[in-house]
Amino acid sequence: MTSHIHLIVTAFDGELQDVIRDFKKFTSKKIIEAIQEHPESRREWLLRKFSYEAQKAGRAKKYKFWQDGFHPIILDTLEKMEQRVNYIHYNPVEAQIVFHERDYVNSSYRNYEQDNKVFCNVNVKPLW
Repeated sequence: MTSHIHLIVTAFDGELQDVIRDFKKFTSKKIIEAIQEHPESRREWLLRKFSYEAQKAGRAKKYKFWQDGFHPIILDTLEKMEQRVNYIHYNPVEAQIVFHERDYVNSSYRNYEQDNKVFCNVNVKPLW
């Protein structure tokens, strides 16, 4: 998505807010570094915007990339998990970025298609 991200995350060791905090810290540093290092027509504008947000918040050091907070939803049943995965996959279609879920380049939709022979090779503990 162009203005937000959807994640399904489990905090095995520690609290979810710690996982999200560390994710935001790591990704914001890497994104700012990428903007600074690569020629991009909007580089100066982006850096000014992130700098302005840092000054406005008063807590961030030089740049502020992510908004404060997050909105967790407990996915404690298979039905809730399936509903949320479908919602995430359909979000770019709803935003009229693509016509079909599989067309969104950053989507995991293709991992769930029936004819997919290779699924994500990730060790995931089930929630239930």
